[in-house]
Amino acid sequence: MTFASDQNINTKKLSTTSQKMLGLRNSVFSEWERRVRDAITEANALNQPILLDTLPAFYDNIAESITESYPRSNAVDGSSVAAEHGGERARLTGYDHLALIDEYQILRCVILDVLHQNDVPLTHSESVAINSSIDSGIKEAVNAFLLIHAAFRERFVAALTHDLRAPVSVISMAAELILLTSKPEKIKIFAANISENTNRIDGMIQELLDSMAFHSGHPLKLDLSNFDICDVAKEVQAQSITTIGSRFEIYGKSVIGWWSRDAIKRALENMLSNAVKYGAPGTPIRIKTDEVYGRLLLSVHNEGSPIPSEEQENIFQIFHRAKSTKIGIPQGWGIGLPYVRSVAESHGGSIAVDSTLERGTTFLIDIPVDARPYQNAPTLTA
Repeated sequence: MTFASDQNINTKKLSTTSQKMLGLRNSVFSEWERRVRDAITEANALNQPILLDTLPAFYDNIAESITESYPRSNAVDGSSVAAEHGGERARLTGYDHLALIDEYQILRCVILDVLHQNDVPLTHSESVAINSSIDSGIKEAVNAFLLIHAAFRERFVAALTHDLRAPVSVISMAAELILLTSKPEKIKIFAANISENTNRIDGMIQELLDSMAFHSGHPLKLDLSNFDICDVAKEVQAQSITTIGSRFEIYGKSVIGWWSRDAIKRALENMLSNAVKYGAPGTPIRIKTDEVYGRLLLSVHNEGSPIPSEEQENIFQIFHRAKSTKIGIPQGWGIGLPYVRSVAESHGGSIAVDSTLERGTTFLIDIPVDARPYQNAPTLTA
């Protein structure tokens, strides 16, 4: 089985070395987790589902990329899983960008060590593909990490500026009233107002100085319950038969966890709606469910024109639509995909997209199986 971001359900397409690499996944992540917790102090505060986040999909993408005949040049080719890893680190951890880089460097060493220990030789091209994947993953993850921290800082400055207006207004008014009166008792009252609001401003400035990693996103209000994700997928599939027929296919296994049923169902409906709207007419649309290291992988795959790499982040921005959809197709991406991202992030996870002409388009919700500890996680989309 593969957890790759393109919803690959047939590992027979992959080379013997790729399949051996997939078979060693547990060994790789067991050793990687041990080394990361030893090397990165902030990692020790994270449980396994948050520590691993989107890395299993990234790892399986690497395994695909070392098969020369498979249409993936490296792990981030047409995929945003590495960027989403950086995004989760920015939103959910106390990491800095150097710790994020260390994670990928450790992953490189662990992959090579485990393959060597298990007598899996690598050709020159396979080694190049692994190193290219890790280097590209670092670039994508760090870029997303820094962008999100910049967004948090901008939000905080905007909020602080807004909040400063009230005490500054009171101070200004009190000062003007002092100039207009000679009564000592009134001057004392106005001076007290000035002093009180000066202290408020001082507190806000101190908060700014103390908030280098400020998180100001507003997560969705989630009504969490325990249910099987397959039940939701089957319900959505059944409801769609009267409108679009039997194009939806469900693969994978039962995964029972704690999520917001209504939010997950609506997110799945939005992903399926986009698959119908932008996928190749008449082709199957696959819903796939998996569980790996305490995380749910819920994905929707369709065939058709790919989303260009430079547009893959933009489609998650509210009211933005990809350039490739603007010609000849009514309606844009609307608010559907931004809502899906908000659902994923509010559950302590993320959504990734994998899209090329050869592999089709797959949207992947990657969240903890038990979202209860993360329902107050900051988001960028709410």
